[in-house]
Amino acid sequence: MLYHRDNQVAVTIKAGEELNNRFGAFMHDDIIGKEYGSRIVSRNAKGYIYVLHPTPELWTMVVPHRTQILYLPDISFISLYLDMKPGSHVLECGTGSGSFSHSIARTVAPHGKLYTFEYHGNRAMTARNEFEAHGLGDIITLEHRDVCKNGFGLKDAVNCAFLDLPAPWEAIGSAKEAFKQHRTGKICTFSPCIEQVSRSVQALYDHGFVDITMFECLMREHNTVAVNKITMDEAIAAAKVKMARNKANEPRAAGRKRKAEDDTTEKTIVTKTGVDCRGHTSYLTFATFLPAIQDDVTPANGDDTPTSTS
Repeated sequence: MLYHRDNQVAVTIKAGEELNNRFGAFMHDDIIGKEYGSRIVSRNAKGYIYVLHPTPELWTMVVPHRTQILYLPDISFISLYLDMKPGSHVLECGTGSGSFSHSIARTVAPHGKLYTFEYHGNRAMTARNEFEAHGLGDIITLEHRDVCKNGFGLKDAVNCAFLDLPAPWEAIGSAKEAFKQHRTGKICTFSPCIEQVSRSVQALYDHGFVDITMFECLMREHNTVAVNKITMDEAIAAAKVKMARNKANEPRAAGRKRKAEDDTTEKTIVTKTGVDCRGHTSYLTFATFLPAIQDDVTPANGDDTPTSTS
């Protein structure tokens, strides 16, 4: 349910039940059968809500936070760099609240697979119940397991891996075994501290991964403003006047504000960004797994020359 832009809530609709909030009372029977995107007016006509189709993006906004979760900037960036697509088999370690798991499941559906692991027993049970309730039980396999001590128990199974662990370097060796051994794969570690990145990079290097790169996703808002549209000559002339004034240390003349109602100068819309960049969650370290090379492959014709067809 959408109350307003910054306030959504997940509601399970059941016949005969009622939803009450500060916008009024909403009978579930009035909602059943309505199209997604419909505006539902409260019984006292003092407010309304919108009924939205459930998506991984909306679930990320309303998921109960059992742990720190991944948000859309990191989710989209990681999914792209790990080359996730329909049919991919993905390893995820650190299920947590299941925010990223829902996005992965939608990306790899209908024939892909997500193997996700969670150390905490209660969190694993809660996430498993949510996956089943959301119809993802056929795509997601969740296991309660300490992968740093016991490994993943997977071999030659996945195309890419995502490790959200306090010590991801302890699981990199087991993750390497989980990759499909004769295909190129991608791995990503999610670490808030640069010291963790350093140890993860060393472990990736020690296990033969290549193309090791670290990124950080930051958000910067772009605000649109209207400014006077001037020619290049006018801009150069204004810059020269400003430079001359600065060189002479002359203060800017006061009382030169132009009244908006008298301003007939043509306007254009531009974007301006703030000075601060917000949004650091963690450092994203990516690396590439190279497939094994078979040295004992014999051509089908029994000699050392490759076969050909005409």
